[in-house]
Amino acid sequence: MEATKNRWLIALSAIAIHLSIGGAYAYSVYTTPVSEAMGWTPTQVTIAFTIMMALAGSSAALFGKFVEKSGPRKSAMVSAVLFGIGQAGSGVAIAVESLPLFLLTYGLASGLGLGIGYISPVSTLVKWFPDRRGLATGLAVLGFGTGALITAPLADSLMSSVGISNAFYLLGAAYFIFIMLGASYIAPPPEGWMPSSMKKDMASGKKVFKKDLQQLTSREAVKTRRFWLLWGMMLINTTAGIMMISVASPMAQEVVGLSAAAAATMVGIMGIFNGGGRIGWAAASDYLGRSNVFFIFFVIQMIAFFTLPLTTNVILFQVFIFLVVSCYGGGFSNLPAFIGDLFGTKQLGSIHGYLLTTWSLGGVFGPMLVSQIRAQTNGYTAVFYVFFALITLAFILSIFMKRDIKKIEREMHEKQREEEAVNY
Repeated sequence: MEATKNRWLIALSAIAIHLSIGGAYAYSVYTTPVSEAMGWTPTQVTIAFTIMMALAGSSAALFGKFVEKSGPRKSAMVSAVLFGIGQAGSGVAIAVESLPLFLLTYGLASGLGLGIGYISPVSTLVKWFPDRRGLATGLAVLGFGTGALITAPLADSLMSSVGISNAFYLLGAAYFIFIMLGASYIAPPPEGWMPSSMKKDMASGKKVFKKDLQQLTSREAVKTRRFWLLWGMMLINTTAGIMMISVASPMAQEVVGLSAAAAATMVGIMGIFNGGGRIGWAAASDYLGRSNVFFIFFVIQMIAFFTLPLTTNVILFQVFIFLVVSCYGGGFSNLPAFIGDLFGTKQLGSIHGYLLTTWSLGGVFGPMLVSQIRAQTNGYTAVFYVFFALITLAFILSIFMKRDIKKIEREMHEKQREEEAVNY
């Protein structure tokens, strides 16, 4: 493996991959045109998106070891083929008016490609940026969040100008090309590689870099308490964020009387906070520490969910929603770097895949909880308090996490002292 690769071009390659698969989040643009053109109900059309999102997290877990074994380049190429076929194949399904084929292409093939493509570049980025793990993974995951912002207006324009099937063909081909371009350059660094600036800082003592807590395989990691603490924290953070995204517009209209147009504007701004939270919180974690950032997430959200039912001010209500969404985005961008801190980079991709099961589960639990509670209570007040309780639980888990980390650090320090004493 040549050591001359530019790590910022590696990051750009990862962004190209994530931008492409992130286009999947623009699905709502297709719902009405496809439903009207095919005569399928909106519910039937939405099933494809549900399948895709359910597979995104589960396929990341299922193929995590494949990604580690095959490397980022081959894995990204597999993603390019699956995701490209899934998107272009949706055009074929529209052309032949086959709903089952549409579910297989947009749902199954795209979902598998999305999960593999999501984790493919992440462990590599962590290895190329040992000094800026949060920033590096934040950039890639920001690309994922931004993909829908680019795809939505483009897809809408293409459907109007060339038709629905041709729009899917063109987008599928574009996704395939961009993912393949990213895959062509991305590669892991040589074993033990460090940037020269990091070497100088370490040699001069100017900066102290914390070592990874341990180097564990995915099988070893899932047997630790901190894995399940992190899993629980991510599940609750993801569930709260997806819940807020799924009902933000009707919630704001009902609770504080926002107009439909103003609520639509708010939803657009939420996308900015989702993306901004991914890069902002991830970059901040390089200085504050990953466990501290998750601690801050839950403090912010406890305040938000406790205050939201008491809030009548329109601006303050929206600010709280934006903060919750930024924590949701920040959770995803901090996760890979946090995994590296806790379990090392030996099998980071595989461990990341296991933890992304929270993505699939949160995507089911969030909308389901809010719809059930809203239907039973005829309002959103109970929703806020239920999620306040859940976030409080996540806050407690984050305290246990901090204690667990300190305990292991203390044990490692004592072991090191014992070894030094023996050697002396």
